[in-house]
Amino acid sequence: MKDNNDMPGHLARRFQQIAVAVFLAEVEDAGFDLTPVQYAALATIKANPGLDQVTLAGLIAYDRTTITGVIDRLVQKGLAERRASSRDRRARELVITDEGRRTLRKITPAVESAQRIMLRGLSAKEGEELMRLLRKAIAAGNDLSRAPLRDIQA
Repeated sequence: MKDNNDMPGHLARRFQQIAVAVFLAEVEDAGFDLTPVQYAALATIKANPGLDQVTLAGLIAYDRTTITGVIDRLVQKGLAERRASSRDRRARELVITDEGRRTLRKITPAVESAQRIMLRGLSAKEGEELMRLLRKAIAAGNDLSRAPLRDIQA
C-alpha cells in the first residue's frame, strides 16, 4: 500500500484544507465574513447578472441542492438578491447588490493574497505548472464529480 503522501486524493484533500484556512484567515483579517464558496458564487453572479441558481451551481461546480444555502447567506448579508424572472414568473434570477459589488471590490486584495500564500513554497514557474496540471486533472475528471463544472447553456 502506498503512503498517503503518494496518493493524489489525500494530497488534494490536504491542499483544500490549507486553501480554505488561508482564504478564511486573509478574508477575516481584511474585515470580511465570506467563505470561498460564497465568494465564488458572488463573483459569478456579478459576472452573469440574472442567472438562476441551477446555472450558478454548474458554473462554480457546486451541488445543486446545497447552493440554496449559499445563496440564502449572500441574501441575508445583503450581497445578492433573488428577483422574479422577466422570462418566467415561476423562476428567480440572482443579481448582485451595490453592497455585493463594494464587497467584491474591497475583498479582492485579500483573495489575491490568499492565492499567493497557498503557493508560497513554489517558484512562480512551479506555481504556473501546478495550476496547469490541476486544470488538466480537473478537466479529465469533471464528469466523475457529483457537482461537475458546467458552462452556461445558450
